[in-house]
Amino acid sequence: MVLFFDILNIVLPVFLVIALGWLVRKWGLIDASFLSSTNRLVYYICLPILLFYKIGTADFGSNFSPRLVVGSVGAVGLTFLLSYLYAAFRGYPAAVHGVFSQGTFRGNIAYMGLAIALNAYGETGLTRAGILMGFLVPFLNFFAILALICPHRGQSEHGGLMFWLKQLALNPLIIASFLGVCWSYLALDMPLLFERSLNIASNMALPLALLAIGGGFSLEKLRGDLLIAGLATGVKLVWMPVLAAFLLVSLGVEGMDLGIGVLIAATPAATANYIMAHELRGDAELAGAIVMLSTLFSAASYTAALLLLRSQGL
Repeated sequence: MVLFFDILNIVLPVFLVIALGWLVRKWGLIDASFLSSTNRLVYYICLPILLFYKIGTADFGSNFSPRLVVGSVGAVGLTFLLSYLYAAFRGYPAAVHGVFSQGTFRGNIAYMGLAIALNAYGETGLTRAGILMGFLVPFLNFFAILALICPHRGQSEHGGLMFWLKQLALNPLIIASFLGVCWSYLALDMPLLFERSLNIASNMALPLALLAIGGGFSLEKLRGDLLIAGLATGVKLVWMPVLAAFLLVSLGVEGMDLGIGVLIAATPAATANYIMAHELRGDAELAGAIVMLSTLFSAASYTAALLLLRSQGL
């Protein structure tokens, strides 16, 4: 029973802040315009500052695990491949095919994964999760583009492809993580004034991110084929963390790194999935349903995952 309440103290604070975002939107204290601005602020400013600060001020040698990165990328790649082949076998229409596949592997690491890692493992966990995210995001975006573009091969060229390739190269989270890794690897000193400013600015990232998730949550978005959305949700929340755990253990990853790898793999589908589906001729309604379902059920799946991790001393 003590273990169960320990897990609730990790999971519930994250989802209570999300619920607060939903409530203040319901009460009319914030609106769609505020949420749009908040999402841009978090994505382009707050999270990049958080990642650069936490990674840049960390000891890179003791916080970077190549095996954790390889195992996590392997879980993403295998889930993409198997989900894509399954959708092809079932004969899903092109617009559904890519969205289903994307929804099974592309998780909301920046908003949800970092918050859960922080609650579960403290500042060290947040730093290691941030470094892992810096290496994972390029692969997640690349596989997402493949998932959405390949079902339309042979048809007229999609005008949004170059836009998303630029997004991949100029992603602020990738750039911030890369700069943070370089700063940490080179063991550069950070001026006290600069460090304290970054510390203040970085503290607003995760609360704003969680409020934005809650403010954007709506059961009205549960449209489209809910059976396919439910299947994608099950793969994202159950299959992928189990696969990640298997690969990581096979590579000899243990302790906190194993726990972080599983928690990052267990993130619900990213909100950006809906945007990419809309831009690359995917079924946007299905993408929205996968995001909403996976976010809703991730409270239970995270609780179960953490119970298993804690029972193994992780």
